[in-house]
Amino acid sequence: MSMIRDLRAAVRPSRVSLRKDSGAYDTTRDPATASAVVDCAVYRDGARVETDAPLTPHTAMRQVRRDGGFVWIGLHEPTEDEFAGIAREFGLHPLAVEDAVQAHQRPKLERYDDSLFTVFKTVHYVDHAELTANSEVVETGEVMCFTGRDFFITVRHGGQGSLRALRHRLQADPELLLKGPSAVLHAIADHVVDGYIAVADAVQDDIDEVETEVFSPGRKGTPRGTDASRIYQLKREVLEFKRAVAPLLRPMLLLSERPMRLIDPEIQKYFRDVADHVARVQEQVIGFDELLNSILQANLAQASVAQNEDMRKITSWAAIIAVPTMVCGVYGMNFDYMPETHWKFGYPLVLSITVGICLGIHRTLKRNGWL
Repeated sequence: MSMIRDLRAAVRPSRVSLRKDSGAYDTTRDPATASAVVDCAVYRDGARVETDAPLTPHTAMRQVRRDGGFVWIGLHEPTEDEFAGIAREFGLHPLAVEDAVQAHQRPKLERYDDSLFTVFKTVHYVDHAELTANSEVVETGEVMCFTGRDFFITVRHGGQGSLRALRHRLQADPELLLKGPSAVLHAIADHVVDGYIAVADAVQDDIDEVETEVFSPGRKGTPRGTDASRIYQLKREVLEFKRAVAPLLRPMLLLSERPMRLIDPEIQKYFRDVADHVARVQEQVIGFDELLNSILQANLAQASVAQNEDMRKITSWAAIIAVPTMVCGVYGMNFDYMPETHWKFGYPLVLSITVGICLGIHRTLKRNGWL
């Protein structure tokens, strides 16, 4: 049972915020690597078989067929020609090979005669000093996994989501590697979903920041609102996050519930834990989308209220100005017989009445909240 207890520790390093440089997303293809093959190794009896010279997929598979164990090949953005030889060597299905080379696939699980083809979307939180209308919040990549009886092949797309650290952690746990390729598949699934959890926490901080700005008081204690384009941008990024998370739930449930001859029974039960975490993140992302809808509606309502207040103020001042305008218009008609035109106190009287009416209107509008 020690293997079971150590499973989480082997595949789940201590989580740190993605706002800090944790090294979890530290790679594109190694500049010293001339081909798409990032690493190729044979694992036997829970340990990596050391060789004098780097293995090729062909020589690694020959060793496995002769002495047992399994081979783990990691590739980064292979071309069709680079992947063709590996596909022939391991008998991979042409449809799965096409998906692995072209990328831009949704998360899924497909079963072929002698292998499983699994697609994961990796998600990386992009640090930014300030959220703007053009900020990129999440960056996605892909990891395709071919799981066979004696081989495991990973194909990565995108500049983040390295599996190098994960490989080292697995190599430090021989008891886990004894379970074969299915243990590696679980480790990758758990690694990817742990990334979702960290990204969800970071996105939550961005949403809280926008929500605070929308509802924080501005002048006279009223909410000041924010730029709606920032909310739209955050909604687009959340939608991209949702496309990575939501389709993965069913594959994880299938791996946890349906017996499969390529998945070790002791490992299979732990896919249920991964599925639970996917469901949790999916609920969070759906909640993010609904919350952003509410924030956007509130922001638009505040903009509408602000416009109405401005119109009320303009209307109020127009009503006040209308009084002297009318009086001046009447007394500017140059008739000889007009009330009080030849009286010494006529001008002060009319002016006083005009000012009094304006002050009365101003006081009434002020009391009613129009000014």
